[in-house]
This record gives sequence, C-alpha cells and structure tokens, in this order.
Amino acid sequence: MLKRFDQNGRRILKSPAVLPCQDVNPVTLLRSLITLSHSITSYQSGFFATQRRNSRESIRQIGILSMFFAEIIDRDVSDLPDSAVLCFSELHHSLQKMKFLLEDCTRRGARVWMLMKSHFVATQFLTLIRAIATVLDILPLNSIGISREIKELVEMVAKQAGKAKMEVNPDDEYAMKRVLLILNQFENRGVLFENTVLEHADDQSAGKTHLEILSCLNPEDFRCPISLELMTDPVTVSTGQTYDRASIEKWLKSGNLICPKTGEKLATTELVPNLNLRQVIQQYCIDHGVPISKFQKQSRDISSTILPGSPASAEAIKFLSEFVVRRLRNGTEIQKSRSAYEIRLLAKSNIFNRFCLIGAGAIPPLLTLLPSSDSTVQENAIAALLKLSKHSNGKKVIINHGGLNSIIEVLENGLKPECKQIAAATIFYLSSVQSNQKLIGEIPEAVPALIELIRTGTSCGKKNSLAALFGILLYPRNHEPALKSGIVPLLSNLIRSSDKPEIITDSLAVLATLAESFDGSDAILKASSLPLIIKTLQTSPSRATKEYCVSILLALCNNLGVEVIVVLANNTNLIGSLYTLSTNGSSQAGKKARLLIRIMQGYHETSSSGLMANWDSSSRIATIHSC
Repeated sequence: MLKRFDQNGRRILKSPAVLPCQDVNPVTLLRSLITLSHSITSYQSGFFATQRRNSRESIRQIGILSMFFAEIIDRDVSDLPDSAVLCFSELHHSLQKMKFLLEDCTRRGARVWMLMKSHFVATQFLTLIRAIATVLDILPLNSIGISREIKELVEMVAKQAGKAKMEVNPDDEYAMKRVLLILNQFENRGVLFENTVLEHADDQSAGKTHLEILSCLNPEDFRCPISLELMTDPVTVSTGQTYDRASIEKWLKSGNLICPKTGEKLATTELVPNLNLRQVIQQYCIDHGVPISKFQKQSRDISSTILPGSPASAEAIKFLSEFVVRRLRNGTEIQKSRSAYEIRLLAKSNIFNRFCLIGAGAIPPLLTLLPSSDSTVQENAIAALLKLSKHSNGKKVIINHGGLNSIIEVLENGLKPECKQIAAATIFYLSSVQSNQKLIGEIPEAVPALIELIRTGTSCGKKNSLAALFGILLYPRNHEPALKSGIVPLLSNLIRSSDKPEIITDSLAVLATLAESFDGSDAILKASSLPLIIKTLQTSPSRATKEYCVSILLALCNNLGVEVIVVLANNTNLIGSLYTLSTNGSSQAGKKARLLIRIMQGYHETSSSGLMANWDSSSRIATIHSC
C-alpha cells in the first residue's frame, strides 16, 4: 500500500500550516519568514519528477521575497503598522503551505501518487501564489521604509504572481495517461512491456533513467566547493548551496556561520541531504568507471530477496507470474517473445520472483521457444532459462522436461553468439547438481560444443564455456570425450596467448581437473604443457592461478612419476615459488606446495645415493597418502 504519511505523521498533500498569533513580535515574525523562505529556496537543487515549471517559478518568486525580508530585518521594525504585521502573518501562513507542497513534490516514495494528482497539485500552486499576490498588493510598502530597488522587485513579484498560470506540464499529462493505460493493461492481464525494445535488454537498461539528467550536467558540479573532491554525501545549507557533509560540518564546527560560496549569513545550521544529487553522482560514477565503494553501504548479495518484501508484493508477483506465463503459452508469437523478455527481467535478481515463475509453469513454454528462427526470441528464452536455472527448483524442472537437449542445441547452433554463451552459462548452473553432470556428458554433442565455443567464442563465451566444462568434468567419465576433442592443446594455447587473467585462471582450473586422471596427465605432458605451467607458476601475479599450477604439477608427479619430477627438480627457480606459496597460499595449496618441495628434495637426495630405481614408486605412494 502507498505510504501516504511522512516521518512526522503528516498526510501527503495536507498542510497543517498555523497562522501566527495576533500579538506576535514583528522581529520574531520576520526572522521566521527569512528562515522559511530560505528553506523553500533550498528546494531549488531538488529533483522534481512532476510540477517542474510550477515549482521553479514559485521558488524563484519566494527567493526574491527573501531579500525583501532580509532588508526589513536590518531596519527598526518596532514601528511597523499593524496592517503590515497582518500581511506578514498571512505571508507566513502561505509560505508554510508552499513548503509542505514542495516537500511533497520532491518526496521519492510518492512520485506516482503526485503524478496522478497533478491537476490538484497545480491548483494548489495557483491558489498559494495568488494568495501571495493578494497580500503583496495590500502590503503598505511606503510605510515600511525599504530601498527603491527592493520595492520595485516586490511590486514585480506581486504583478507576476497575480498573472501566473500554474498548469499541468504536457509531459506530466502524457505520463498520467501512460500510467492509466498500464494499469488498465494490468487489470486486463496485458503484458507490461508492450513497447519495450527487446534486443540487448539485459544489463544495458540499468541507469538509463538518468541519461537525460547526466547529459546536461557538468561533472565539476559534483565537487564540493570546500574540498574540491567528489561529494559522497551532498547536503544543502539554508542558502541553497550544496556541500559534502564532512566538509561543511568541519566548516561549521570551526565557528563559521556564513555560506562558504556566497558569503551570506546562514539562517540555520541545519543540513538537508540532497538525495537526488547523490543518486546522480552515483550513476555518473557507474557510467564512467569511477570507484564508488564509498556509496555502496548496502550489500549486493541478493539472498535477502528469497522472501517478498510484504504479503501484498508476494501476491502481486504471483499474479504477475501467472498472467505472463499464460501469455507465454497462449499468445501470439510477438506476445510470447515479449513475455519471455518480461520473465528474463523479473527473474534477473530476485529469488522469490524465480520461485513464483517456476511455480507458475514458465519453464516448459520457454523450452519450446528455443528452436525459434527469430534470434531475439531465442535469446530472450535462453536468457530467461538461465535466470531460472539458478533456482534449485528450476534445475529440476528443466531436466524433467527434457530441456538439456534443447539447451545444448542452442549451445551448438545458436542464432547469434549471445545465445551460445548464455546456453553455456545455463549448462554451468545445471552441472552444479552431481547427477546432472552424468546426464550432460551422455549427450554426445555437449562437450565438443563447449570446446568449440572456447575455441571460437567471445571472451564471455570462453569464460562461460570454461566454467561449464569445469562443472561437467567433476564427473570422471566425462574426461574422455574432452581429451578426444583436443581440449589440452586448446587450453595450453589460451594460457599462452590470452590477455584476460580470468580466462587463464579458468583454463588452469580445467587442466587441474583433467590432470587428476592418468589420461589427463599424459595428455598434458604430450602437449608439451609442462614448461608452460611452470613458467605460469613463477610469473603470474594471481594467487588462484599459482594454486591451480601447483595442483597440476602435483597430479603430474603422482600419475607420471620420475618423468615429470626430473623436470621440476632441475628447475632451480621453482623451489622459491613453491616456498612463497606454501606460506602465502590457502591451506590446501600450501600443503600441495610443501609436498612438491619434499618430492623434489627427495629426488636430489636419492639421485646422489644411486637409489633411483626404488625411489620413484615409493615417492608416488607417499604422495597419494599425503593427498
């Protein structure tokens, strides 16, 4: 349900303004007017999702009045006529209402509500600005004693306020109609994203809502005027200027009560968080690769989405899942494609959404879309299946409905590279279930298709295929088809030539899995990969890469014996790398490094004593027991 109350219990679009008492002190009243007008002008830096023109015009006029109030307070106001005090009281009452109205217009949690109330809000702006005009018309300016310039400004405001047209912006009018249309489609079980472009939808839509804002902003405006550093917690002071919280708080604690940028005296030391600017700065950092660790106080872990936010949201997602799946089953080809796209988005980063979509029966009709001749339909379907395969129930449903063959067909003959690499990622998630590793390996095309994607795919395709292959090879009987398909020379070439550290590490992880069997170790040796693995261990800055290298070397020693140990023992620089890893690596890697050191030292000791014949077999047995 929409939260229609603020933190103080005020109902949105309700103005609990209080008219000052009749015997109020003129000085107190004027000081309060100055504080109130500054508070209103501070909204100038706020983000108005609706009522932009009406808000800006109202703030502009009240900004001029704040100069009027400031000039009066500097004079002797003890002899102000009662009529002037009465006018100021009426102004105070109207400005209170204006502040509440601006507060509601910038409230983040009520943007749709304010949009749908656009006509009422515009009328409120008109009523308040006309009330201000009426007060200024009867205000006895000649008896107050102000400068001619300020008097002309006040008269100008009165004239403009009297003629102001506070109307609903055409963009707001259009947005209201679009919301009503979407609500009508939802009520009639229509698809939510009818006009959304389907191609390349995943991950590229993030941040687009801010592109228009970012394009017209100068990044220098994101720097604090005091520290000249990027603002991480922008706050606005009473003059309307924005500073980083840490800098302005330090300024105020030093006893400075003027605005650093304008030199004006601060009416109050209250700091108002500028949440909209903070959000824009964050989006700018994301788009331009600027580290934003300071902003990221919330965890990116989506495990918290395993439960719905509320019973209402749970029912909404269930309802949405049901009608999207119904359209996926029974709709036209275009409707099916759009429904697949919607499922792709809904399942992207929310575990509860996946659970509901799987329960609504989304997987079987998605599988039927995989053979489509339309590349966009195929991509949306396989991407949706990828998201659903991350859920344990999704894995079961895909397997039970014979989805493996369809997914491997996309891996092998997908209509575009994106489809193939998404299919590889789906196989990776499916292979996390031990029984599925055997099933995947039993499909003759599975392993060769993954290896072909490693050979010819994009960087993302290579990485996804390596991860999937690693999962499949955890079942030992799948080693044979991988070795027959030439995986070892291919991975050796990748390690030698790739400029992507993560691909090198993943390639070594697959080799380490293969090296556990005799045939795998033999293939590695015959491919002349041993010098490459030793060199990678000695030169790579990655600890994970070094640890996989040690695992491969230990497996080679165990399976092939002296033929490998001789090479290792004769490399005088290898001992140093192993010593480093034994102290700085993980506990398992350190253990393996120490075993290798022991084997090499044992080789040197026995070779000098002439006992090599018995040493080879005994050292291998010791290695097996130690592991």
